[in-house]
Amino acid sequence: MTDDLDALVTALPDGRVITDPDIVEAYRRDQTWAVAPGKPRCVVSARGTGEVAATMRWASEHGVPVVPRGGGTGLAGGAAAGDGCVILSLARMNQILELDPANELAVAEAGVLNADLDRAAAAHGLMYAPDPSSYEISTIGGNLATNAGGLRCVKYGVTRDAVLGLEVVLADGRILRTGRRTVKGVAGYDLTSLFVGSEGTLGVITSATLRLRPRPAKPPVTVAASFRSFGAAARAVTAILQARLQPSLLELIDRVTLRAIDDWKQLGFGDEVQALLIAQDDTDDAARRAQVMRDTCAEHGALLADLSTTEAESRQLLDIRRLAHPAVERLGATLVEDVCVPRSRLPDMVERIEQAAGRHGVVIATVAHAGDGNLHPVFVFDRGTAEADVPDNVWAAADEVFRAALDLGGTLTGEHGVGLIKRRWLAIELGDDSMAVHRAVKNALDPAGLLNPGKVL
Repeated sequence: MTDDLDALVTALPDGRVITDPDIVEAYRRDQTWAVAPGKPRCVVSARGTGEVAATMRWASEHGVPVVPRGGGTGLAGGAAAGDGCVILSLARMNQILELDPANELAVAEAGVLNADLDRAAAAHGLMYAPDPSSYEISTIGGNLATNAGGLRCVKYGVTRDAVLGLEVVLADGRILRTGRRTVKGVAGYDLTSLFVGSEGTLGVITSATLRLRPRPAKPPVTVAASFRSFGAAARAVTAILQARLQPSLLELIDRVTLRAIDDWKQLGFGDEVQALLIAQDDTDDAARRAQVMRDTCAEHGALLADLSTTEAESRQLLDIRRLAHPAVERLGATLVEDVCVPRSRLPDMVERIEQAAGRHGVVIATVAHAGDGNLHPVFVFDRGTAEADVPDNVWAAADEVFRAALDLGGTLTGEHGVGLIKRRWLAIELGDDSMAVHRAVKNALDPAGLLNPGKVL
């Protein structure tokens, strides 16, 4: 491969192209421990769509692969560098370009942090609903790339449900605008949905027109219920959903995760507690609905089921859930996974995860966006193992978990994406004809295969 990096430097403002090895090193990987990143030739820190387009025109001319990157919080290796690539960072494209309360929408650049957009909307009595656990550090562009979910998606939907339109730079540097600002619109193919969840393999999302929602008028009421088993808690989740209560949050934490949190923060979970269910209602009728959820938990064997009495208590209970990932990371190296099953099959999936852990002798810590049937089994192993050298028994357990999700009518990933981690299983879920269509779409938009090569397909 030959290229003229000087031409890229000339095409962009001073300081945009970074070749300092120490700085480039910081951009090589996302948060996927199980992936060994390659060595990029440089980083481009773009400040605007025109600079992204100039980078892609240069890359197309010289045949250089490009890996788009946001906040680097991904858990599937989607932003891991490849050898000889350009890392295209959109983190500095962090402006909220417009906030329109009358039409309940915002236009945000790809580098805007999820939580910053939500805070800006709050000043107008609105909210940006998608809220992945990394909401304080993950970017809108990264959320769009993986179709991220979060704690509130049980009621408000995932990122795709909040997107009205996109600005996308294609592989050859053309700038494409999809969608519209109206609530309705069916002119042409739904290109907006095509790019959401495409993990940077079809184009580089530079900004988005996003739907905002009215912020709940009153603080939510939160239910916390402890159980003697994860399975019992999962059955309580099924009962809550069957009661049509429509909680705004419904989260489940297993014993391994609770012990990790307790060892770290000394919250005082007793040995009898094997699972914790956290539910929330944000309607005007929250007190009654939360009480019904509390009673449902009690009917399904909860050891203890309490309601929050203040907004501060609700926040404290949610903080327990947000501590899950960092607490488990303290136990060792982790392979963080993300499967989703029909909500009625959640108890079955919980059982299959526990069986896989026992059969392969692997520690698996599981939390779940239980209202969506979306589970995050985290495989824990010796941190002394070399980076990306995942033990065979861990991969065997992961394989069993993935196949169990598919067997139960589910999917390999609910919100993290395929990235590098799950490519080997994708064809099992999609089938040959669907894979052929995927490749045809990829070839149509990126015929040279320069956009995030090796990811997804």
